[in-house]
Amino acid sequence: MKAIRIAKTGGPEVLVLEDMDLPAPTRGQVRVRHTAIGVNFIDIYQRTGLYPVPVPGGLGLEAAGHVEVLGEGVTSLKIGDRVGYCSGPLGAYAEANNVPADRLVKLPDGVSDEEAAACMLKGMTAQYLLKRTFPVQRGQTILFHAIAGGVGLLACQWAKHLGATVIGTVGSDEKVALAKSHGCDHVLNTRTENWVSRVRAITKDEGVPVVYDSIGKDTWSGSLDCLAVRGMMVSFGNASGPVPAFDPGILAMKGSLYLSRPSLMHYTRTAQELQDTADDLFDVIAKGIVKIEIHQRFKLADARAAHEALHSRNTMGATILLP
Repeated sequence: MKAIRIAKTGGPEVLVLEDMDLPAPTRGQVRVRHTAIGVNFIDIYQRTGLYPVPVPGGLGLEAAGHVEVLGEGVTSLKIGDRVGYCSGPLGAYAEANNVPADRLVKLPDGVSDEEAAACMLKGMTAQYLLKRTFPVQRGQTILFHAIAGGVGLLACQWAKHLGATVIGTVGSDEKVALAKSHGCDHVLNTRTENWVSRVRAITKDEGVPVVYDSIGKDTWSGSLDCLAVRGMMVSFGNASGPVPAFDPGILAMKGSLYLSRPSLMHYTRTAQELQDTADDLFDVIAKGIVKIEIHQRFKLADARAAHEALHSRNTMGATILLP
């Protein structure tokens, strides 16, 4: 099969398409023949070495397809089942991958393979952020950075369904229109306006009870300034670079703030948690509450171009690779 491999960490140029032999699945695994592959910021963090991964090796955590080969002992799936995964193992940037059966979820008829590959990691991230890390309540006003991105568009629709007023940030005027079309109440362009002052004005200087921040270094300080007393900073990504070292005393100075640095892997530790989270996501998709927007499709061989587009922050919605 063909797969994208990295021999060392670095820029997009380290992504190389290679021919490789995929061994037979071991006990408890199945081979999934991919039909669509998700592209996510965590892939960039792993490619650059910000999040260490074994090298040389594969890349990618999310894909959808069908079960092609069953390993010994697997009884929960059968050959031909449509399945998806989003928490690894690494190697989704390939035509196929061997995946533990308990890390796979069955795809319902109402969700296509492309939608699943585009939404599982992002949508399940939105699920735990909005419903478990900080359970959003009707009537609350929240701030969500990168609202026009893959996670942001899903979270915006879901938060509106939960009854929240959503303040979102974007990096271009084109993205302002996209966010508004998905129900975002207040869209702030971080490159052209003082977004901290705008948040304070919108909330009558009270601040918001929660900030969901996947940008990292560039928005860290401003996000803290947007929080209400005893508000929660949810830092779940580093698109602009890692958050700088800080004195925890800053959290006291700015209002006895809470800080969480969550990961999807810790919210889907068991097969049951994984399936429940996926089922909640698939339910809001089936009901039309959350619509999946795939704005960029690249061939597997063009993974480098996909990473360049994502890192530039010029993408909108979800990006996928097609084997």
